[in-house]
This record gives sequence, C-alpha cells and structure tokens, in this order.
Amino acid sequence: MKRVALLCPDLLLGSKLEEAMRAAGHDVTRYDGEDMARAAVAEGDVLVVDLDAEQFDGAVLVESMRMGRELDGVATIGFYSHTDQETRRRAEQAGFDLVVPRSRIAREAGDLVERVAAR
Repeated sequence: MKRVALLCPDLLLGSKLEEAMRAAGHDVTRYDGEDMARAAVAEGDVLVVDLDAEQFDGAVLVESMRMGRELDGVATIGFYSHTDQETRRRAEQAGFDLVVPRSRIAREAGDLVERVAAR
C-alpha cells in the first residue's frame, strides 16, 4: 500500500482515479489546490498531478518542489491530454518520474502508482 496525494481539481476524473487507486490497495487523498497537496506530500509516497488543470501549473509546482527538496523520497506521476505534447515535454523537463496520457492513468492508475513507487 502506498500513500498517494492526488492533485486533481476535476471532480469526475479525480473521483475515478481515487477509486481505482483505492481498489488497488493504496491510501489516496485527493486535493483541489497545490497548497494542500504541497503540505501533504511530506506524508506520502507518490504525488499524482493533473497537468491540464487551469488552477495551477503542475510542471512548475513539481520543479519548485524538487528544487526545494520537498519531493525527496516521493515519486511523481503527471497526466495530460494526449494531444498536448508541449505539456508532456514540460513535465518531463520538470523532473516527473512518469508522465502519461489521461487515458492511460484512467486505465492503469493503481498499477502506475505501484510501478513508479518501486523505482
């Protein structure tokens, strides 16, 4: 079981991901904003970020947290719209451990958390 902070303001998708990760045995807490997620990361194993959210810039958030050493020991997954390759590129440059399309996180959320946490 991994402790997951899910930063996803989209209620429908966030609930679906939360349910899938819980079904895989993970302890998941969903956050709408970066301040709460940033505070919760210290207690977690994995941070999952919606890179398409308008409320925050997920790539900038993770990059700043990495620079501040807030993500030491925490794996990161970012997900994006498959048509937005610029967002994928920015997330990879920001240091996400894994960046996947929304369709893949929706299908494989529990397995992806386990995989990235095992690195």
